[in-house]
Amino acid sequence: MGSCFCFQLKIESSRHNVDKVASAPLPPSPRSQDEILKSANLISFTFNVLKTSTRNFRPDSVLGEGGFGLVFKGWIDEQSFVAAKPGTGTVIAVKRLNQEGIQGHQEWLTEINYLSQLNHPNLVQLIGYCLEDDQRLLVYEFMSRGSLENHLFRRSSHFQPLSWNLRLKVALGAAKGLAYLHSPEAKVIYRDFKCSNILIDSNYNAKLSDFGLAKDGPVDGKSHVSTRVMGTYGYAAPEYMATGHLTERSDIYSFGVVLLEILTGRRCIDPNRPSNEQVLVNFAKPYLTSKRRILLIMDQRINGQYSSDVATGAAALTMKCLAKDPNSRPTAQELVKVLEHLQQLQKSSDSHRKETARKNNSNRNVCQPSRV
Repeated sequence: MGSCFCFQLKIESSRHNVDKVASAPLPPSPRSQDEILKSANLISFTFNVLKTSTRNFRPDSVLGEGGFGLVFKGWIDEQSFVAAKPGTGTVIAVKRLNQEGIQGHQEWLTEINYLSQLNHPNLVQLIGYCLEDDQRLLVYEFMSRGSLENHLFRRSSHFQPLSWNLRLKVALGAAKGLAYLHSPEAKVIYRDFKCSNILIDSNYNAKLSDFGLAKDGPVDGKSHVSTRVMGTYGYAAPEYMATGHLTERSDIYSFGVVLLEILTGRRCIDPNRPSNEQVLVNFAKPYLTSKRRILLIMDQRINGQYSSDVATGAAALTMKCLAKDPNSRPTAQELVKVLEHLQQLQKSSDSHRKETARKNNSNRNVCQPSRV
């Protein structure tokens, strides 16, 4: 779901500035549906407007699919918020609840509860919703480059493999979004950190989406939240899967899995691979502790793009995120610091490489015999 756009300007005046975090902690959940919708400060769309804007939810308008339902591309007039002709007005992403799906009304409401209050450049912007009879829909900003999952795993002309520098940029943006969620202002555990929930705008800025499984963090000095185990197999932290005890460090484990997918270009669970390679974490862990071995599992499509020191640093960070003991994992703020450092290292390496190439070319030209 995609890029930042002018529609944002129309509703920003009634919300926090996008570059600032909320100044006061979020009200605790659960709140009633009336309380959530009244305080949401979102646009309430009619079903007919959204149906028309997506051309009757046409199959060729589908942007993606999740447990909640299908996501469609639509167009609305940014002044009147009525449906616009394709190619005019503002592009939106419309998520429609699958009435036969496992996730239902509660997830729809949870998403409104969090995204109407949370406000950060690395979280997708929720614009509005529709609650009409048995219809439940959510309307977001459109993210033009789709999900990180598409760029890492889809093989098509529309989704080119992300360069190493763009992978670092996306990882850093996602880490910043997670750091905000875990901050004292928000105190939210995301619970569904995965490639398909990291969306990319036209400038390759990463934004976290899909907050239907999010939970308030522990309160009253408690170390964890006890909850029914939900999330995505392969990304969920092992201690959470075993006990139902959810902490911020559960999100960090999931971040480590995504970082591993970014490094290797492999899916976290892939039944099409040999049996010993199907679970990426189990297969890749032995490679993460050696500067020489990490290069054996790096995505071949980005060979030559990364400094070995940066790749080793990213592998070390991944290993820390995947630590068996949750307390040994870094905080989200520490993720941001390390990734910023790695990004700077890579920039220095790129500059040095360019300068060396320039000097070599210059020397080659000087040595060329002049022609008569």
